[in-house]
Amino acid sequence: MRQRATQSRTLTRLQARLRGEVGKAIEDFRMIGPGDRVMVCLSGGKDSYTLLDILLSLKRSAPVDFDLVAVNLDQKQPGFPAHVLPEYLAALGVPFHVIEQDTYSVVRRVVPQGRTMCGLCSRLRRGALYRFAAGNGITKIALGHHREDIVETLFLNLFFGGRLKAMAPKLLSEDGRHVVIRPLAYVAERDIERYARGRNFPIIPCKLCGSQDNLQRRTIKSMLAQWERAWPGRTESIFSALRHLEPDTLADPRHFDFAGLEARRICRMSMDEEDRLQAIAG
Repeated sequence: MRQRATQSRTLTRLQARLRGEVGKAIEDFRMIGPGDRVMVCLSGGKDSYTLLDILLSLKRSAPVDFDLVAVNLDQKQPGFPAHVLPEYLAALGVPFHVIEQDTYSVVRRVVPQGRTMCGLCSRLRRGALYRFAAGNGITKIALGHHREDIVETLFLNLFFGGRLKAMAPKLLSEDGRHVVIRPLAYVAERDIERYARGRNFPIIPCKLCGSQDNLQRRTIKSMLAQWERAWPGRTESIFSALRHLEPDTLADPRHFDFAGLEARRICRMSMDEEDRLQAIAG
């Protein structure tokens, strides 16, 4: 009995921290406003379950009124337990919709044997979700990416793409029709894992298609895990750097006016001289 009480208190404190971090991300990036109809993309993994759970908790006490609808894409993967999410969501009393689209067969047909399916699968999934959002009055699309996903994406682009690019907490889709938000942007993956275990979510593994994890992302994840073991807090520090950019110390003339430095120097010298003369006159 005492152990269960201790576990309950621990889970309550963890939920409070997650609520605080999600609430801060929503406030910092103006993710959700009055009257928003937020579509929570639910895959059956720990991240999306946690996202829905925390947003439901925040909705009950939020100072603004917004609606939540959970949406799952049934991609017709062999062995997919199609009953799990509808039963879970119905028990919660959450409005939900299941989109049925056989993207699995498309991916199997197009992607060569042995190659990862995740890239094409992700694009097809995104297209199906965007179409649903466009036809159902959705104003925000909420995804379950967390802090480690964002940092991993930074290094993937840095090492393999030659770009200093990460994963925005809030963005406009390429066609300009949808606003995508990532309320878990400030949340550590380890806390999501603990919370999912404590809440006993009915996790559906993302291995039903037989595809392997993206090798590059797996490499980056392993690298960051090693760094974190050697220097605890490094991932948090890297994420913090994404929120404190100094474009004048980088090398992209599209984002800093290097050509205008001479004019700025002359202007600064003129201002300094004017201040000096005023001081003498005073």
